[in-house]
Amino acid sequence: MLRFTRNFLIFALLGLTLVENLQAQLQEFRAAKLTNVDSDILFSHENISAGMDYLQSININAVLVAVWNGSGADGTHTLYRSAIMDSLFGRPIHPGFSNRDPLAEVITEAHLRGIEVYPWFEMGFSTSYSQNGGYILENYPEWALEDINGNLLVKNGFDWMSAINPDVQDFIMNLTLEVVDNYDVDGIEYSDRIPAMPVEGGYDDATASIYREEHDGANPPSNYNDETWKRWRADKLSDWMRQVYDSVKVRGSELIVSSSPSLYPWSFHEYLQDPKTWVDSGYVDTNIPQLYRYEYAGVGGYLYELEQALGYHPANQVDNFFAGMLIRVGDYNITPQFLLQSLDANRSHGVQGEALFFYEGIRDNNNLIGTTLVENHYSEPAQIPYRFGNLWRPDGMVVNETDPGATLSGDWTPSSGIGGYTGSVLLHPADTPCSIQYQFQVPVAAWYRVYSYLITGPLASGNFVLNPNGDSTHIQPDMHNIYHRGWYELGTVFLDQGLTTVLELNNEGIAGGQMTPGDAAMIMVDRRLSPDAIFEPSLSVDDPPTLPIDFNLISVSPNPFNGSTLAKYYLGTPGIVNFGVYNILGQEVWKASKLVEHKGWQQTPLLLSDLASGSYIVIVEIDGERSSAKLTLLK
Repeated sequence: MLRFTRNFLIFALLGLTLVENLQAQLQEFRAAKLTNVDSDILFSHENISAGMDYLQSININAVLVAVWNGSGADGTHTLYRSAIMDSLFGRPIHPGFSNRDPLAEVITEAHLRGIEVYPWFEMGFSTSYSQNGGYILENYPEWALEDINGNLLVKNGFDWMSAINPDVQDFIMNLTLEVVDNYDVDGIEYSDRIPAMPVEGGYDDATASIYREEHDGANPPSNYNDETWKRWRADKLSDWMRQVYDSVKVRGSELIVSSSPSLYPWSFHEYLQDPKTWVDSGYVDTNIPQLYRYEYAGVGGYLYELEQALGYHPANQVDNFFAGMLIRVGDYNITPQFLLQSLDANRSHGVQGEALFFYEGIRDNNNLIGTTLVENHYSEPAQIPYRFGNLWRPDGMVVNETDPGATLSGDWTPSSGIGGYTGSVLLHPADTPCSIQYQFQVPVAAWYRVYSYLITGPLASGNFVLNPNGDSTHIQPDMHNIYHRGWYELGTVFLDQGLTTVLELNNEGIAGGQMTPGDAAMIMVDRRLSPDAIFEPSLSVDDPPTLPIDFNLISVSPNPFNGSTLAKYYLGTPGIVNFGVYNILGQEVWKASKLVEHKGWQQTPLLLSDLASGSYIVIVEIDGERSSAKLTLLK
């Protein structure tokens, strides 16, 4: 037994050295909120592209983009193309975006630059702002949240639906899952109106009926501040939050369920929003309370509210606590001094990141706040902490039409008068054959989305062939449609690691008189289809560990951890991987096996919530080779 334990310690020391190398990487959550209110970024593809360029330049690694909002319309609309909204209301998208899909454009431009995207359901259970419920309650008046007098509940100008009405809950749930199912997002973002409802409400027929069913026919208390009545309603909202969490996680365990609630306990007393329960019960992955303050010091200032919010958050889960910071609202802009004080406070309190409300405030005054960020706390790129060192969103790979990876045939003519991805484009008439084949050095075997940078116009036409050397698919997009200009998704293909011809552009079947424009092509990993693909920030399948072994445990993160952690390791050959967790006496307390079919970087969750707090050793073994790391479980 003693010799066995000694071997564990030797393996642990080897593993910890490699863990320390990985943990040297800076890990912070740096998010900017994007909205259609008092902001121009979403109103053109060009603005989105330029915005993502700028955010990347200041080392932002996530965007929270509004997908459920009003402004400029008769109520709340989706900012993506919604079949649900079309079927219920004949309104597939906000009227300001009738010819576009801003969510799809943000996803493409952000993921191209390695920035994660979280759809933000900004209006939550509010249908409109001072519009008597807008078109939603005009069509479904029974969805309205009512006060004790039977009136539509309007609070601070916002018109509300009943967040306890099962039909309303299903409606918002279905919109959420519609986004998760149809877009390659990295999670979802709820905020101060979801799930929430003003404390003065709950007297609508649907809510009151549920209450009576659960209370032997008794009506809800007439005093909306009755503590048991408040708790009952808040628990209904929390239960719905649990259902959302479970429904999202079924679709992808790596999808992050994020919440930016109002400050607790004010959120509970005013809007029945109980983020403390959500965090304690595991209904959210990240908690980003809205520390929206106009001064730093004093009672009610930023530092005070930060410490209050941390006091309600489990001390051993500070790694999933980030700060919601107010950068701009109305005529207010944060000063660089206040910004730096707040960032210093975040880091000194163990808070490794923030969400900045909102984008325009970063760019105002000649990028004053953006410059302050990148010259100080954001001077270096950072990986998002809860990705455990895995490069979840590697940059898209682009091959321009003039790059070595592009093979041309035909008489292509450069045209500098047509703006392309990086400047000029190539043109070819329809009367003689032509083609461009795009080759990519694929870093990891996975599913990839394939794009072409479309040049549109009345004479533009082209035929695209996905996977031209295999089971190919032909696509002829409408290149006369000006709204298709820019990155256009052609399809999704599985690509093996290595040099691969992914796409061909030709002019087969193009009508006479048309011109085929040739520009850049791009591939990006599809995380809906390849959630387990491992992309290392500094290592790839072609750059394995330099140790003289075929197998190596690289990291276990987070560590210390509460309940579960992630083992990451490199395999030179596929095979069965065995995992064993041992206590300090050398007794095996947990084990698992996994068949790995591809070489390269791998990750496997270690689900250890049944174990007691303490120190453990994990041993990972394949074909007789072992590696290990020390674990610290804290509950």
